[in-house]
Amino acid sequence: MRRLPLRRLVTLATLTALGAATLGSTAACGDDSDGTGGSSGPVTLRLGYFPNITHAPAVVGVEKGIFAEKLGANVKLDPKTFNAGPAAIEAVFSGALDATYIGPNPTVNAFSKSKGEAVRVVSGAASGGVALVVKPGITGAQDLKGKKIATPQLGNTQDVAIRYWLKQQGLTTTKEGGGDVKIVPQENAQTIETFNSGAIDGAWVPEPFVSRLVNAGGKVLIDERDLWPDKKFVITNLLVSTKFLKAHPDVVQKLVDGQVAANEFVNTKPEEAQQAISDAIGKITGKPLELKLIKQAWPTLEFTNDPISSSLKAGLDHAVEVKLTDPVDLKGLYDLTYLNNALKAQGKPEVVQP
Repeated sequence: MRRLPLRRLVTLATLTALGAATLGSTAACGDDSDGTGGSSGPVTLRLGYFPNITHAPAVVGVEKGIFAEKLGANVKLDPKTFNAGPAAIEAVFSGALDATYIGPNPTVNAFSKSKGEAVRVVSGAASGGVALVVKPGITGAQDLKGKKIATPQLGNTQDVAIRYWLKQQGLTTTKEGGGDVKIVPQENAQTIETFNSGAIDGAWVPEPFVSRLVNAGGKVLIDERDLWPDKKFVITNLLVSTKFLKAHPDVVQKLVDGQVAANEFVNTKPEEAQQAISDAIGKITGKPLELKLIKQAWPTLEFTNDPISSSLKAGLDHAVEVKLTDPVDLKGLYDLTYLNNALKAQGKPEVVQP
């Protein structure tokens, strides 16, 4: 069996404000090229990411100054945080973002919506960190019949995952919340409350919400890693605007150098990275993520530069099978030249696409 992963919601008002605030800078930083594939003057790189554990390389890279160091004095880093993939993609389409860390389903949607023109995946970032957590009395798939299970959003990565898994178990679902198992899309922040109140019987969610539900009395019925070859599937990758990539390939190389360095930091200094994530989320949201929660969730994640493209393709196939999307030709989505340049410079194995 195989499958795929996540996200949530930035308000329309926030997105509108973001677009207005960045409209003036779009022209300034979008075409500052010397015509030879390099950047002739100061460049602003607007980088999107989510303030959560599955975006740890991005959070740590910004918080610890790793991106700023790799980008150098000629590039101004302008980080912007989001809570949902669709909002980040709209910001890329509107010209308000040049690059963003994002999950697989929004990646596919962006590529499809732009007919393969607007975006490229230049690196992976993280794998894993997703599970189905249920009430203790549920011991198997058949116990889910008639139950209500939450997902973050209709058609999002986790929503596709559970619908495909349930179909493999012979159980039906509908977009409207009908079928053998009632799928209830809701924001992850609501899920703890609805789980505690008994309004839902479980949820297929990413960390740290898996750990929060477990701490609220739930149990892990399915660790999504167990559904994938070698327990690996993409949860976060690094996406860049094709327009920015063509104008500033040198800046994209430095950004990917920063991604590789950030992952090195996360993997070799986990305690320092965990503290940085707690601190950064506190600055962004006004409430730090509990360090013990981060530590609890950490072992379920693997921070890898490999975008695990086979899992993204499989996830698309799953979404097609459960009738949540149409087939998409993914040819041209990946440009791993910059990633392999960064890995080669460090004497590390290059990523070979299947």
